[in-house]
Amino acid sequence: MNYKQILSIAIVAIFMVACATNPFTGKSTLALVPNSQILPMAFQQYDQFLTENKVINGTPQANMVKNVGQKISSAAERYLTANGYAGYLTDYRWEYNLVEDPAINAWCMPGGKIVFYTGIMPIAQNEAGVAAIMGHEVAHALANHGQQRMSAGQLQQLAAVGVAVGTASSENAAIYNQAFGVGSNVLGMLPFSRSHETEADRIGLTLMAIAGYDPLVGARLWERMSQQGGGAPPEFLSTHPANQTRINNIMQWAPEARAEARKYGVTTFKN
Repeated sequence: MNYKQILSIAIVAIFMVACATNPFTGKSTLALVPNSQILPMAFQQYDQFLTENKVINGTPQANMVKNVGQKISSAAERYLTANGYAGYLTDYRWEYNLVEDPAINAWCMPGGKIVFYTGIMPIAQNEAGVAAIMGHEVAHALANHGQQRMSAGQLQQLAAVGVAVGTASSENAAIYNQAFGVGSNVLGMLPFSRSHETEADRIGLTLMAIAGYDPLVGARLWERMSQQGGGAPPEFLSTHPANQTRINNIMQWAPEARAEARKYGVTTFKN
């Protein structure tokens, strides 16, 4: 049996035994690294980040971030319980903090550890805008996108080893390895990342709608993002979909999110 056959069998075996289920799509996802390992590391890194940065407490904006975060996580729990995933959030440790930083950014670590930078608050503008961002970030954690990215990275490394071994005797080995690196990023890792962003956008709309916020606010949020200027790479070379792509998607998905929220008795939506 040659190295190619061994590598193929190894990859197939990994896919067979290292999968989880996305509770929002029902699809199988990569899970080479279990959450039992990921979550403790994430919690430790989050705590360290907070000690190294200025956390804002007690201000209207800081309170808004916490209040909206609680509403979105409660909406997530309602959705998951209603769809047969009661207990899915048992190991999550929700935390929502506003950090002083001019960057226009927010993020959520695995297990529900969320940070908003002060720089994104003018783009959010109001509570519903914060909910649009919060829904998206929480969705990343719920769909285990961090776990999937780590798993995909490990597969990329495994495949790179296979390419290196297979081409070691070739005088063009360096070219082959470089081609694999570029190709696996442009054709593999970058589309994988964009698919996560798109999935988080869609899940986030459902969460914010169940929490009582108008999902169309998400489209207006990305319109404001587009007005910030600054060059962006072509979509196929980016980890994120283009702003206009996201706006178009949200406009299409908003009625679906409102319809889902009505199943939970939500009939009015704050904007």
